[in-house]
Amino acid sequence: MGWLAAGDAYEVALVEGRVAARATSGRSAGRQLKSLPKALKGHPEVERLRRFAEWLERHEAACVAQVDTWMVSSLPVPTELVARVWPDEAWRSVLRDLVVVGDEPDEVGFLRDATQTGELRVVDLDGETVRLCPRTVTLPHPVLLPDLEDLREFAAELGIVQRVEQLHRATWNKPADLDERARDVSEFAGGRFWRSALAARATSLGYRVSGSRATCRVRDGERTVEAAVWIGEPWDYEVHTGALSWLDPEGRRLRPAEVGPVAWSEGMRMAAALYAGRETEEGAGA
Repeated sequence: MGWLAAGDAYEVALVEGRVAARATSGRSAGRQLKSLPKALKGHPEVERLRRFAEWLERHEAACVAQVDTWMVSSLPVPTELVARVWPDEAWRSVLRDLVVVGDEPDEVGFLRDATQTGELRVVDLDGETVRLCPRTVTLPHPVLLPDLEDLREFAAELGIVQRVEQLHRATWNKPADLDERARDVSEFAGGRFWRSALAARATSLGYRVSGSRATCRVRDGERTVEAAVWIGEPWDYEVHTGALSWLDPEGRRLRPAEVGPVAWSEGMRMAAALYAGRETEEGAGA
């Protein structure tokens, strides 16, 4: 965005998300000022830019949230849609360098570009830039990536930093020897909390608190599954985290053996994140 006139002596612009000013005359003409002059406080152009900066911030957050939903759910996204939003810097900064999969399982790589003709350019594990033209593209949850460790190592070599937590998302693989009769998982049960602190922790981590449970909904294959951890009744004072369980869309409790890999991983991730904030025997937060 260019510089806009603000009165007779100054110009203003958005610089790194903040309103900046520069003088148009005198010895400092053309140089960006360290702070906004008093004469510009409340100026219409300054207020307009501030509102625009707030909108850009909300837009960027919405892009991150949407792409995170696509990734966690491993939903197929129309390639045409990716190409259409790519010119938008907010979308592009979130999508760029995510691992994507095309029509075939071996069409895996880091997304680097999307053209208006619907062509994707990705860097594969051989370091080659390949062109893909699938009808839809998937941003897979990391637990579904068979080459996860190789992708992590290659990302480190390339200096890739993902805006959406994909490659370095904490994952849990479902044990092969899981008890078929088990009804929940108690690995992260028993963490001691003040109930209000536990509810606040769950909310700050992005989980929903409903009554006595912290929950997260995950699309796992063809169905939506809700993972839930008991955190005590709202009127309780001191509580201990309960076991982790999963519910199907009808509210029926699923046996852990029935839970798919993504719902298992995301449920364990939530339970572990809540448990990590427990009080120690000395009374300090872990």
